[in-house]
Amino acid sequence: MAVTIHEVAKGADVSVSTVSRAFTMPEMVNAATRRKVLQVAEELGYQPNRAARGLVTGKTGNIGVVVPDVANPFFSAMLKGCTARAREVRHVVFLADAAEDPRVEAEVVGAMAKQVDGVVLCSPRMQSEHLERLVGTTPIVLINRDEAGLPAVLMDSADGARQALEHLAALGHRRVAHLTGPPASWAGEQRRDGVRAAAAAGDVETVELGPFPPTFQGGVQAADLALARGVTAVLAFNDLMAVGVLNRLAARGVSVPGDISVTGFDDIEMSAMTTEPLTTVRMPMEAAGRAAVDLLLDGLDAPEPRDGVPTHRWLGTQLIVRSTTAPPREGTTDGDTATRALVGR
Repeated sequence: MAVTIHEVAKGADVSVSTVSRAFTMPEMVNAATRRKVLQVAEELGYQPNRAARGLVTGKTGNIGVVVPDVANPFFSAMLKGCTARAREVRHVVFLADAAEDPRVEAEVVGAMAKQVDGVVLCSPRMQSEHLERLVGTTPIVLINRDEAGLPAVLMDSADGARQALEHLAALGHRRVAHLTGPPASWAGEQRRDGVRAAAAAGDVETVELGPFPPTFQGGVQAADLALARGVTAVLAFNDLMAVGVLNRLAARGVSVPGDISVTGFDDIEMSAMTTEPLTTVRMPMEAAGRAAVDLLLDGLDAPEPRDGVPTHRWLGTQLIVRSTTAPPREGTTDGDTATRALVGR
């Protein structure tokens, strides 16, 4: 049988109204009294009635999270961070999968607006004007998108791309394929900027190919094009694409990293499980999810911007060197790798 508010009041030796205020209007309860109420509630396993609480506070205790593709481990990790942090602060997450469709993103935010206190939009694909139309419908925090003056948690993709390209340059690669992802990806633009800057500084020629779907099949498709361009290394948009590249190269008898080096992005769990563990850039996905929930709740507590309180939080990235990158084969020249593969070695 569920524990009632009357049992909590009796255990804490306070009135029922004090228990109610401790959960719904904590600023109106003495700090010591509130701590005692919360302690008794936790010991008894009491869960406040969300509907009743919402009538008093105007808040639902629900948070919406919209991801482009829930099957992508990058977004699964981000969602894990969101739900873990929400659970810690007694909130519930409503999840929507936009299926990489900007139209669906806008629709689900509109549908969620009256059921949640705010929405976390993970790497939204919609155009700027469509995103701006959502401002005011419900509080919104973005992850991996800097747009419309909205609060955002941003992972430093440009610096991660720089680290990856500098690593390949240090190994001796001078012609690198950069496999780009969704055209509407803010992170993709940041990575492109990082690659271009590092290539210019390191005397590396980059061959931009794409856009490709950020999927295993997208990498399979991209591998043949990269080979045809005679590169000695590949920097993929994400790890899923990189794993697709590895699969296609193996099918064509191209050795990694002997004939060609491959680098991914994200450091999803799968990246360490490939036959040759993948060199990649670690993105703090779970940390970003947790930070986005905090940023959203901070905004709910103080709807007006406060001086000195940042509305953007930047998280660093880190290159993880594994087994899919090595110096180019001695004596290799531009085009050699593709030629050997195309003639079946």
